[in-house]
Amino acid sequence: MKLKIQNLNRFAVFFSIVTLFSCGDSKKETVNEHKLLLPVIGEKKHAGLDGTDTIYHTVGDFKFINQNRDTVTQKTIENKIYVADFFFATCQSICPQMSNSLIRVQDNFKTDNDFLILSHSVNPAHDTSEVLFAYAGKYQAVKDKWHFLTGDKKAIYALAKDSYLVNALEDDGTAEGFLHSELFY
Repeated sequence: MKLKIQNLNRFAVFFSIVTLFSCGDSKKETVNEHKLLLPVIGEKKHAGLDGTDTIYHTVGDFKFINQNRDTVTQKTIENKIYVADFFFATCQSICPQMSNSLIRVQDNFKTDNDFLILSHSVNPAHDTSEVLFAYAGKYQAVKDKWHFLTGDKKAIYALAKDSYLVNALEDDGTAEGFLHSELFY
């Protein structure tokens, strides 16, 4: 008898939960089904012939060298999901925290071949492939999964400004001499 009561109680709890979560405004559910999971930043709308053409912001062409001296371009990220950030190897403030966070991201997507991480150095004069190789080792970056990128300073700063819509630049007013966003993109 005691077992029947326990099973009846479990059924009542289960039925209550199902009823609670199944009730709702069907109109809201329809709207939420079409809601984007990630925000679209920099959306640009252009009226086409029928007035409905929409062009979304994209990351522009780029060509940088990673910690393994491999060339990384937009072709590398084609049809991939990736996280990008800006950092510099001698940073003692936010960069180590950002890199530690990216270790967890990398670990969660380690076996996903459609996922990459791109970390762009804002101090390419110092952050050579050799320096970035050591930095990548410090943060246990998986080869061909997490790319630490260096290259032409103007190209890196332009990519930040024009493609990611953030700041990345030299700044004599900071203790470390560089200003960059602490966000992931």
